[in-house]
Amino acid sequence: MLNPLAAGTRLLRRTIAWQAVAVAALALALLAAGSAWLLGAAAGGAAIILGGALYGALALGGGIAPAGGALARLVLGLLAKWFVVIAALFAAIAVARLPALAVLGGAVVALVAQVLAMAGGHRYGNP
Repeated sequence: MLNPLAAGTRLLRRTIAWQAVAVAALALALLAAGSAWLLGAAAGGAAIILGGALYGALALGGGIAPAGGALARLVLGLLAKWFVVIAALFAAIAVARLPALAVLGGAVVALVAQVLAMAGGHRYGNP
């Protein structure tokens, strides 16, 4: 039997794992440029990962609901995600003074890993 909430939760876990591995690889590659670059990449990737985890918790956390409630959870999750992402990127670049290129690189790598994780594994109905 298909359980869309369980499938969504599995997809969220797989996406976070892919993102963490991709951001860790980038951060280790940037270690050669200095520890600030490593921290910048980690901060950018963490912003996307935490925002995505928050989105998943809010969007999938309410169980089965009527369409209006489900849509409201999706919109609330999306707004919360991007608020967290923008605040974390601002804090990393403007407050902590980490290299902006490393921070944005970490965010981009996490977003690309998100797309790849969400695109894979859905053949023949297998989430």
